[in-house]
Amino acid sequence: MSDVADLAAELDGIELSTDRALLKQKSRDFYWYSPILKAQLDGKSAELIARPKDETEVLRVLAACRARRVPVTVRGGGTGNYGQCVPLEGGVLLDMTAMSAPIALKDGVVEVEAGAKMIDLDLWCRERGWELKLWPSTKRTATIGGFVAGGGAGVGGIAHGTMRERGNLIGARVATMQDPPRVLDLEGLAANPVNRTYGTTGVLTRIRVPLAPAQAWRDVAIAFPDFVPASRFALDLAFSDGIPKKMCGVFDSQLPPFFKGLADAVPAGHALVLAMVTPAGLGALAELAAEHGGRIVAEQDAVAAERDPDATPFYEYCWNHTTLQVLKKDRGVSYLQCRFPFEDTLKAVEAVRIPFRDEVWMHTECVRFGGRTTMSALPVIRWRSAERLYEIIRAFEAAGIGIANPHVLTIEEGSGYRRVPGDQLGFKRMADPLGLLNPGKMRDFTIEEHAA
Repeated sequence: MSDVADLAAELDGIELSTDRALLKQKSRDFYWYSPILKAQLDGKSAELIARPKDETEVLRVLAACRARRVPVTVRGGGTGNYGQCVPLEGGVLLDMTAMSAPIALKDGVVEVEAGAKMIDLDLWCRERGWELKLWPSTKRTATIGGFVAGGGAGVGGIAHGTMRERGNLIGARVATMQDPPRVLDLEGLAANPVNRTYGTTGVLTRIRVPLAPAQAWRDVAIAFPDFVPASRFALDLAFSDGIPKKMCGVFDSQLPPFFKGLADAVPAGHALVLAMVTPAGLGALAELAAEHGGRIVAEQDAVAAERDPDATPFYEYCWNHTTLQVLKKDRGVSYLQCRFPFEDTLKAVEAVRIPFRDEVWMHTECVRFGGRTTMSALPVIRWRSAERLYEIIRAFEAAGIGIANPHVLTIEEGSGYRRVPGDQLGFKRMADPLGLLNPGKMRDFTIEEHAA
């Protein structure tokens, strides 16, 4: 982008930066979990950061960039794993974190600016008797807009499914790259084209999501002699409708030693289950664990732990934080994203866990998809090569296991079973006809002649 100075002058009054260190920092997410993406994305950077404080400033940035054919990549907390906020073609990085105010809470629905941190939003809702239904393991740093645009699965999935389920995203306000840019207010299914599309189909400025009544969640760690009884317990817990729960993850015996706050509590060679239940469910949880040969080895106030900067809420050992906990000590690993079949779930788990025992460290999460309960997985993979990774993927697929490949850049290749229904491609052609929003991340998009 040769006219950074001219563009910056036109955007006078908006918070801007061309600081090289900040540009490098803000142009990254956790793509480096994947050696494949690391090789592709290292060194990619925006040339100008814009941090708007309201929708008016967002539209000013988009209008100026459209006029100059400058790409725009949107960023929230930068906690994604697929290079969503890495600018492939330079341009402007739109940092949404200054737009973080709750707007309204009515009838169990919160409207909030897209740059709000999910931990702050949840606290604000809790003060009013509500809580978020879903959040990622990066809750303490992720933004609500980033979660909708690039994540959509995590804690709460055992009860509420993922963000792709009808009703989990009530609506959104979205700024387009039309001529001139405008703000669309999308409701219900009309918001699907901006759900998990990496900011390629519009800039999320406000989000509306449903809430759940606030609960005093307890984190519980349960040790099992082996992964199989741990998994059976987890699925039994998932199907135990009388036990209110928010999370249930299962970890093979290779993983607990990497969990700094829990390693000493888990006997060597044991598998681990981490769950979140209400105080009223603790007794039934303990009974169920004992029936499967499990023993509670740690417990804490989940809400208090996430508010304490020196504590670790148990969800920060779950979902893709599991990979991060291992990477802190061993940089020779990566991961996969999988969904096991609804029928014979544990048979499918064992079909891949046993033959790859030394290089696939199994980690599953109980979750609902389309009203049915199964296990999703984010196993830690001992990295050998890209060729070996794809051998493992083929073996998983042969066992009937769905893959959402986290080692690719584009929505189409990476979504798999996580793809949100809707015409994302058609919406992008309407909202971003010049292909300036996060270019390179939607494989099937091409600029049509009449738009060029």
